[in-house]
Amino acid sequence: MSSQPLLQSAPGKRIALPTRVEPKVFFANERTFLSWLNFTVILGSLAIGLLNFGDRVGRISAGLFTFVAMGAMMYALATFHWRAAAIRKRGQGSFDDRFGPTVLAITLLCAVVVNFVLRVFL
Repeated sequence: MSSQPLLQSAPGKRIALPTRVEPKVFFANERTFLSWLNFTVILGSLAIGLLNFGDRVGRISAGLFTFVAMGAMMYALATFHWRAAAIRKRGQGSFDDRFGPTVLAITLLCAVVVNFVLRVFL
């Protein structure tokens, strides 16, 4: 038996080995997308409830929550397509986003604070 490795390359050259992406990676991306859409549906339901059963302040807050829900939908769609493209290209990097959820949470907090301020002062 030879002690040399099976794959040899010239010095300084790298060997490209095919990587296999398992189906659970694709399904995890879809599951995350559906989870974000579930969040936006709940937020939209809150906005519709404020719109139907609220007064003038409720309608203003419903508009704010609607914009936050639409922003979350656009974020979810953009993230889904970004991750799907990275998976198709067999990217070896990280697929997480550290800033998107933080920005959405801060935006949602601002909408709740505006609702509270309008409710107290108007």
